[in-house]
Amino acid sequence: MKHLIAPSLLSGNFLDLRREVEMINNSDADWLHLDIMDGVFVPNITFGFPVLNALKTVCRKPMDVHLMIVEPQKFVRELAEAGTYMMNVHYETCVHLHRTVNEIRKAGMKAGVTLNPHTPVCLLEDIVRDVDMVLLMSVNPGFSGQSFIEHSVEKVVRLRELIDRTGSKALIEVDGGVNLQTGKRLIEAGADVLVAGNFVFKSPDPRATIQALKAL
Repeated sequence: MKHLIAPSLLSGNFLDLRREVEMINNSDADWLHLDIMDGVFVPNITFGFPVLNALKTVCRKPMDVHLMIVEPQKFVRELAEAGTYMMNVHYETCVHLHRTVNEIRKAGMKAGVTLNPHTPVCLLEDIVRDVDMVLLMSVNPGFSGQSFIEHSVEKVVRLRELIDRTGSKALIEVDGGVNLQTGKRLIEAGADVLVAGNFVFKSPDPRATIQALKAL
């Protein structure tokens, strides 16, 4: 499978989200990545369901929603109604992860589980067959524009080994510090989906940047 590109709207211009989404619609991007933060699990607050509901009226790409919040299981219905394609919940916030994954799928969405940089992939041994994707954070979650954590490449390798060994069909997504150099290394290590924020939206030509990431 050719790798996928999911630009992160967190780095976009919040004063003109329609324009940013239209740029994504007309680009080679595969998904639109949306980070929802609550100021509790991570030290930042972004947007919530009113913005998601507005985006679904203009976004033509599947919405890849990353919940950096406590108790994400409470919002399965709202995410489904907002048109979410992939609902990502953090391993660190879900006491009953298997139940949450099942609820996400029953609501008609794909289920993703996210790991912080310090969380080892071995903890997914008993859930990796049940999820559609694993998102590895290659920066500490909460803010865009951070530097890439180098051991993330090795972590992708370990996750790929786990997926292959267990027969899981889960995709591997990586978010944080992705550019042409780190992106190439991550794909070579086994990543399937690259999330890119600042590298796309702060570039002189975001569509060309997305095209370059897609061509890696």
